[in-house]
Amino acid sequence: MTNFPKIAISVGDLNGIGIEIALKSHNTIKEFCQPIYCINRQMLEQASILLNISIPDDFNIYETFGDFEIIPSKATKEAGIFSYLSFMDAITLANIKNVDAICTLPINKEAWGKAKLKYKGHTEVLRDFYKKDAIMMLGCSSMYVALFTEHIALKDVAKNIKTNKLVKFLKDFISCTSASKVAVLALNPHAGDGGVLGKEEKKIRKAIKKANKIFGSDIFSNPLVPDTAFSPNNRKNYKYFVAMYHDQGLAPLKALYFDESINVSLNLPIIRTSVDHGTAFDIAYKNKNPNTKSYINAIKEAISLSKK
Repeated sequence: MTNFPKIAISVGDLNGIGIEIALKSHNTIKEFCQPIYCINRQMLEQASILLNISIPDDFNIYETFGDFEIIPSKATKEAGIFSYLSFMDAITLANIKNVDAICTLPINKEAWGKAKLKYKGHTEVLRDFYKKDAIMMLGCSSMYVALFTEHIALKDVAKNIKTNKLVKFLKDFISCTSASKVAVLALNPHAGDGGVLGKEEKKIRKAIKKANKIFGSDIFSNPLVPDTAFSPNNRKNYKYFVAMYHDQGLAPLKALYFDESINVSLNLPIIRTSVDHGTAFDIAYKNKNPNTKSYINAIKEAISLSKK
């Protein structure tokens, strides 16, 4: 075990399912990594009692500051602050090279809002902390979806589609993945129908043309009609997709691969993976046996990336 990669695990929102997943998966993941959990003993014991799950003897923790009452299935300021501090501790461990990668359990965005944090999620923190254009990519070995815009209101998506910004995104994406073929989605229904249903496709098409010219190859497809972009035939031809906004890419991904998908942050100096689901307040602390497949896959991907 001492030769296994070290993975810092931020425990996410303790009012949700993250800590249950961590405790129940510990004996599985310790077979291929050394997990270091960013939590403290008081909070761990409180969760253990509420869940009626014993703490493994070899559950190695990195003391994250904070002590509050866990209120299952509720978004609270205290849980939001603690999940943020746990994440920052994981980043610290990665920065000082005490771990090989970070894996994050789910936070609750409402709780972060109540805590008055200026970020909406993990990726925004990483982007600001490292001053890098981090890319959010989600998926599994069968299909990956990268998001050009992420946690913004739908009404703001169109004005954020700018040619030069998309060119840089596509360049960064290839530098991180070395993909040889990437499907790029249009924004509007029917890919704009020649401008009748929207003119954003002109910007997207121009960005694709510029990016392909930079690489000297037609890596990126012309803008695909969104409602057929994830057809069986397209999924046979493409493993990587670029969606213009959050639900455009993640609704089909989660319909197809919900249990096994993960989240990977690209274009950063550290490795960070995550589960591809939320805090699941509807089942937290209710002995509903949450699915651990996404978490285990995220750990495995973090290990794989750390060896490259």
